[in-house]
This record gives sequence, C-alpha cells and structure tokens, in this order.
Amino acid sequence: MSRAFEDLIAEAGSVSVDGWDFSWLDGRATEQRPSWGYQRAMGAKMAGARAALDIQTGGGEVLAGASHLAPLTVATEAWPQNVVKATRLLDPRGVAVVADEDKPPLPFAADAFDLVVSRHPVVTWWEEIARVLQPGGTYFSQQVGPASVFELVEWFLGPQPPDVRGGRDPGKARARAQAAGLEVTGLRPETLRAEFFDIGAVVYFLRKVIWMVPDFSVERYAGRLRALHDRIEADGPFVAHSARFLIEARKP
Repeated sequence: MSRAFEDLIAEAGSVSVDGWDFSWLDGRATEQRPSWGYQRAMGAKMAGARAALDIQTGGGEVLAGASHLAPLTVATEAWPQNVVKATRLLDPRGVAVVADEDKPPLPFAADAFDLVVSRHPVVTWWEEIARVLQPGGTYFSQQVGPASVFELVEWFLGPQPPDVRGGRDPGKARARAQAAGLEVTGLRPETLRAEFFDIGAVVYFLRKVIWMVPDFSVERYAGRLRALHDRIEADGPFVAHSARFLIEARKP
C-alpha cells in the first residue's frame, strides 16, 4: 500500500540533512552516476600530489572515501554543521578542515597546493584557485551542469529564463578558467537519469540541495507537493535529468 501524503511529508521534514550523504534516499530515489567515477579518479590524483586542497567538502564523505590522500591534505567548508561532521570524519585520516565562507580570498598563501579538487562547488572562484595552485598544479572538479534536475525545479518555480537554464554551461566554465590563467586539459559533460519514487524523497532532496528551489518549504509549496504526490501515485516515479561535467585545468 502507498503511504499517506502527510506521513511522507512529516518523515522527510524531520530527518537531518547535514552532510553530503544521500543514503536516506536508498530505495526512494535513484540517480545515474557519471561514467568517470569522480571519487576513484580524485583518489588517483591524490596519490601523486604532495599538498592538496578540497574546496567545499560538505560533510567530508567524498574525500574520506578516497583511496589515497596527499601527505598534506586540507579541506574547506562553510556550513557550520558540515564543518563539525567533516572534522569528525576526516581527522582520522589526518585532514585538517578549515571553516571558510566560500568567498574570496581562500585562507591560504599563493602557490600552496599542487592539487585542488572540488565536487559540486556552488561557485567556482577561478582566480583564487589559480592563485593557490603551484605552477604546474592541477584543478580537478566534478560540477553540476546546466538545467540540472530542472524538471523538478520548474515543477515548483515554473519555466526558468535562458540565462538561468544555461548558468552552469561547461563552455562558460572553460572560458572562466582560461580567463584566470589556467589551461583546461579536460572537459567531459554527461546527462544522467534521476527518479523520485515518493514525495518524501522530493522533500528531502530539496531540503538538502537548497539552491534548487531557494525558497523551498513544505508550507510554501504544499499545493505543488500534493499535486506531485498524486502524479507519482498515478503514473509512477517522477523522472528528471541531472547534468554533470568533469573539468581538469592546469596552472602553467
């Protein structure tokens, strides 16, 4: 039997959304993973680095699961709850977590790192990345691409203008990296299928990924949530498509 709308909403609204672990969605939502395997590839980059920085580490889950870390590895994070979680998770691996507002400047000297990594940064401060990279150093990042999961976004917000839909275009990332003095050595985009099996999964996702529907709350969007619940009940999983790209850039 399907669960009541009110029960699903209450459950998803009460669970913690700290960190960057999405395991609560197991069995409730799915998303294809990019073919390049970011965590594995990032670990391989770490194996050859001396000093590495992970920007916007979230709860530290991705970095903590890497097969290798550089002898000196530092991570930054802005959200206080995530700083605590990341510190607990990364300290056993010798990683220092630095609380940072995710605004320039980064709290490090120039030429401090030979590897900078970041998974799904909200904003990429290309000039700061170029500044803290050593000559010959590498930036390696998996990023959210244009109009990612916009089937869901536009269910709540309505059709979005072209500048919003194209705001995370990989070509723009390439141009900004080059403008900061970096050489882009790799750029791979992919579009991936995502499915939401119940309305609780939608609520949890939007509470966690807060920039998707910036003003989201259950109260504000009760009508649209109810309509989406009825649609899922009648037609099956709500299907959306996420966009990802892998970018690698080198400081000359």
